[in-house]
Amino acid sequence: MKALLLAALLLPALALAQAPVIQISGANFRPLPLAYPQPLADAGAQPSAPAFDEAMSFDLAASGLFQVLDRKGFLADAKEGLTAGSINFARWADVGADSLVKVALTGSGEQLRGELRLFSVGSGREDFKVALGPTQPRALAHALADALYRHLTREPGPYTSRLTFVRKAGPNRDVFVADWDGRNAKPLTQGGINLLPTVAPNGDVAFTTYRSGQPDLFVSHGGAAPVPLVQARQMLTGVAYSPDGSRIAYALAEGEGAHLYVAAADGSGKKRITDGFGINTSPSWSPDGRRLAFVSNRGGSPQVYVMNADGTGVRRLTFRGNYNQTPDWSPRGDLIAFTARDERNAFDLFTVNVDTGVITRLTQDQGNNEEPSFSPNGRLIVFSSTRTGPARLYVMTADGNNQVPLPMDPGTHLTPDWGTASAR
Repeated sequence: MKALLLAALLLPALALAQAPVIQISGANFRPLPLAYPQPLADAGAQPSAPAFDEAMSFDLAASGLFQVLDRKGFLADAKEGLTAGSINFARWADVGADSLVKVALTGSGEQLRGELRLFSVGSGREDFKVALGPTQPRALAHALADALYRHLTREPGPYTSRLTFVRKAGPNRDVFVADWDGRNAKPLTQGGINLLPTVAPNGDVAFTTYRSGQPDLFVSHGGAAPVPLVQARQMLTGVAYSPDGSRIAYALAEGEGAHLYVAAADGSGKKRITDGFGINTSPSWSPDGRRLAFVSNRGGSPQVYVMNADGTGVRRLTFRGNYNQTPDWSPRGDLIAFTARDERNAFDLFTVNVDTGVITRLTQDQGNNEEPSFSPNGRLIVFSSTRTGPARLYVMTADGNNQVPLPMDPGTHLTPDWGTASAR
């Protein structure tokens, strides 16, 4: 998906009142009741408006910021205009809206322009407006949602980022790259066994593959055909890029164990950073690139540990349960999400505070929930779940609330990784 590079115009913010900032964290946070009616579309934009509307509706609902009101209860005229003078705010107050988002679409075919305006229903004040395009409908929706998110939170939104995952079909497991919501998915592999993809900061995608008969690490640069990254005639798994993209970490099977290595992003200059007995896997970088979280059974069962990126300063982080795996370090730095097997042999998701060791449960009694991956801003987590049958991908807020399935095509989807790179 192409970024919004063709033309982007931020309308002047002069004369707009300063909008309140939503404080996302804290005990007093409550989702903002928000009304988002169908976008107003000119004749040329009408064929593409449904795709835009689906993407924008999902972005708003999945954000955790809003209580998006059901359109079935709306009382306002569907043809109501885009400007404050044309809006009957009393009608929106009657349905419980605190804020109102209006969007107008113009253009033709797959090239749309969109203008979004945010209103405070109580005061009738226009708090924010932005215009972007032309670009594809779904890309336009994600970009406008990002702009709204940034305005309200003063933080980057996650909606123009990329997601990679594995789709299982018969004996094959293929790597796909998609928009953040799983739509617009494109395969990077076609047949065979391909596992554990990860997105680099520059958009490259690395993964483990058996295409040469051995479990090697391959990488796709900018969507091109994958090429070898690291080959060792031993099991290579869990490749992870450092936040600046200059280094990789991965696990290499050695004898009856496995050890972690750090190398340059092109695989050169590798250095082993774990030693002794045990299996050490699943490295995940801290946001400052100075430390790694990983899994080791050196204490008798798989647990989450942290250490410096040179292998010094090893510290065990989890002490509850006997099977903790797949750590993912939040870009905010404070939490590590991981999968744990509980007393019922079910897999669920937890976070552990890096400083205090306090563990918080995120999922429970809804099938198996595994492989968490934080959004680039650390506010959301994507994961796989079997709660409705074959594994599919879900998203939730970092505290475990608002769990919703991604609107993907049917199939078994595994091991998501939420990249920091913008969609392209």
